[in-house]
Amino acid sequence: MEIGFIGLGNMGAPMARNLAAAGHRVTGFDVSGAAVEGVAKAASAAEAATGREAVITMLPSGAILGSVYAEIVPAAAPGTLMLDCSTVDVASARDAATAATSAGLEPVDAPVSGGTGGASAGTLTFMAGGSEAGFARAVPLFEVMGARSVHCGGPGAGQAAKICNNMVLGISMIGVCEAFALAGKLGLDAAALYEVISTSSGQCWSVTTYCPVPGVGPESPADRDYRPGFAAELMLKDLGLAREAAAASDAATPLGTHAAELYDAFVAGGGRGQDFSAMLPWLAKQGRDG
Repeated sequence: MEIGFIGLGNMGAPMARNLAAAGHRVTGFDVSGAAVEGVAKAASAAEAATGREAVITMLPSGAILGSVYAEIVPAAAPGTLMLDCSTVDVASARDAATAATSAGLEPVDAPVSGGTGGASAGTLTFMAGGSEAGFARAVPLFEVMGARSVHCGGPGAGQAAKICNNMVLGISMIGVCEAFALAGKLGLDAAALYEVISTSSGQCWSVTTYCPVPGVGPESPADRDYRPGFAAELMLKDLGLAREAAAASDAATPLGTHAAELYDAFVAGGGRGQDFSAMLPWLAKQGRDG
């Protein structure tokens, strides 16, 4: 397939590389001028979108998505699959879908879960919003870049699912970090607590797959000095999107709100550039009243 890929950052670059390695002809563009092995370079986003069967975007915000779509929608050929894998607010995703549909294009919003490790390994999960036909066209690309894809509903539904999923993740990681920090102050061995939680009612992904304690459980960023698989500032961004969505829909999310406040304090207090699971050593340094 002829694919344009716009946004070759920490996530986009390995995703584009995997598509090229699978035999697709990928032309990429990034404002930084980044080059990716096997991916031809375009001089602009519009050039990357011209004459392609699919155009994939992986961008940092809804505002940037809107500006890029203003450039690439007029350049894309009718019927082009417009696959946006950015994590943005639901309103921006729906605006992009409306612009694409009005131009005779096929939009699918498909944010991902799995972090940079999943992007490199091709094991991402895609949460997709759009038409059944658009999702069906995207599935062969999802199968190269990821291990699972779920059609969540119409335009914006993928973003809604991502926001809800990451709110759960942010809340659960804080709970796990609090438990291990408390255990340390009680003199409890972290490995013993891991064995208890991972096999009982406290079991969750933040423990069994991504344990924030070095040397406990499967290898995770905690074992690499908390170098980010998913950076704390990105978790803060996603929790902010959840707060915006909750406000817009009049939904009560008290734990999501408090999780956002804690990640805001963590990032401001030195957590920027660390994995979101580095909440553990930060909490361990706090006293009872923070």
